[in-house]
Amino acid sequence: MSKLKRFTFFAGLALALVAAGPASADLRMCNNTGNRVSVALAYTDGQGWVSEGWWNLKSLDCATLLRGALAAQYYYVYAMDERGGEWKGKAFMCTSDREFKIEGREDCFMRGYDRTGFFEVDTGKDAKSWTVQLTDQANPSNP
Repeated sequence: MSKLKRFTFFAGLALALVAAGPASADLRMCNNTGNRVSVALAYTDGQGWVSEGWWNLKSLDCATLLRGALAAQYYYVYAMDERGGEWKGKAFMCTSDREFKIEGREDCFMRGYDRTGFFEVDTGKDAKSWTVQLTDQANPSNP
């Protein structure tokens, strides 16, 4: 093999390896509904509870909520669409009308926040990444 062909081969191989890159390990949310949705997320960071939001997803759009390998088995999500539909649950966390990142889930009202019910997402014990699929429902008030 000539030097030029060898160089071209190895340059192409290196480019293919760089383009492939490492697999992404994230927590993602996909909006598979017909409406725009706003999403809030709650999780434990090892020290305590954190809730944050808002991610705004167009219909049929996805967003990364947390980057990197999952650190917990359970995450909590609240979502509402532009028509008043909600995806909620019984795990209460603190939220705000505007963009927020709130530490702790106690005394939400006393601290000037809203108290919102989030639904639980069980990613399994060994998952490194997970995608939550938000779908239309006959009654979106009950996930």
